[in-house]
Amino acid sequence: MYQKTTILGHLGTDPEMRYLQSGLAVTSFRVAVNTAHRGRDEMPIKETTWFRISVFGKQAELCNQYLTKGRTVLVEGTLKGDPTTGNPRIFERKDGSVGASFEITANQVKFVGAPSNGELATVGENGSTGSLFGDEGDEFPF
Repeated sequence: MYQKTTILGHLGTDPEMRYLQSGLAVTSFRVAVNTAHRGRDEMPIKETTWFRISVFGKQAELCNQYLTKGRTVLVEGTLKGDPTTGNPRIFERKDGSVGASFEITANQVKFVGAPSNGELATVGENGSTGSLFGDEGDEFPF
């Protein structure tokens, strides 16, 4: 069986890094994915879906170092469900309202929004970096 989830969105928080007892780095951050469509009355409807992202190892260290709130990222990974139901994790907010949490364990994070040096970069599962568009130079692949 195979499952892969890909999202493109903006960081809603600065990354937070911690280390497991084994010494493995773990970085967590939230990504907002915005969509827009028209309802039955043809009025535009905007929706935001939030995802909690966990990244491990060297890639976690690089994400913590280079990502900041508002930056655009493309995340590829595995969608994790609630262990008991398989659905998104349901929780109660401080104000008493109910929310759902979509969680992704990232295999690859691509830094899409331009960093301070203007380069676009990819951070792979093993922490290796490279150009988002390969070796085409200034040419875009579309």
